[in-house]
Amino acid sequence: MAGILRFSKVSKEYARSGVALHDVSFEVEKGEFLFLAGHSGAGKSTLLKLVTMAERPTTGDVRVSGFSSATLRPRELPKFRRRLGIVFQDFRLLQDRTAEANVAFALEVTGAPRASIGPKVARLLTQVGLASKATAMPHELSGGEQQRVAIARALVNDPFVLLADEPTGNLDDRATRGIFQLLRDINASGTAVIMATHDVSLIEWSGLRFLELDKGALVFDGTDAARLVADLRGAR
Repeated sequence: MAGILRFSKVSKEYARSGVALHDVSFEVEKGEFLFLAGHSGAGKSTLLKLVTMAERPTTGDVRVSGFSSATLRPRELPKFRRRLGIVFQDFRLLQDRTAEANVAFALEVTGAPRASIGPKVARLLTQVGLASKATAMPHELSGGEQQRVAIARALVNDPFVLLADEPTGNLDDRATRGIFQLLRDINASGTAVIMATHDVSLIEWSGLRFLELDKGALVFDGTDAARLVADLRGAR
């Protein structure tokens, strides 16, 4: 399989807070599901910002589907980011718009043909299991349902990679499993998924590959969840 994402000896240093990532190298294949794990402050959010090119590395190179952090021009950023799907812990829905209007808005701002918006929104809400909640306002939806709307919104431009930054952090166990299964279904259709999480049990249960970050360094890349459990629960 071809790599969709590659970090090559990437370091990121900030003037005030110092080193956030140090000499990180890894590759994600097209259609792969990858977890990012580590304590708070380990560098997970910085890594995701480098993937979206919201930040550029101090040294090294980030390549995402042919785009390079070394050569991507500011005017190319909107086109690049339209091919990324991003989901956050806090949903970030427009509270004065229905579920379908939240998803439609993401299409409207990219200039999608008006006639295509309605059918695509309906398809996406069906895909995330919310066809019956299309006209519900965010406050009428559970946390898990709100996150499903956010995922539908993230899929509007058929992204080649979906970034999920602690997407289950505000959810109970049942909703967490539902969101994870939805992300797995999306992944099975060919979209690469990178999910940052503190939920060690989810990583352990899934058996999937994860990257463990510690103080900005990549300390493990593999599927040995027993190691991660020991590290994050302080049993080193």
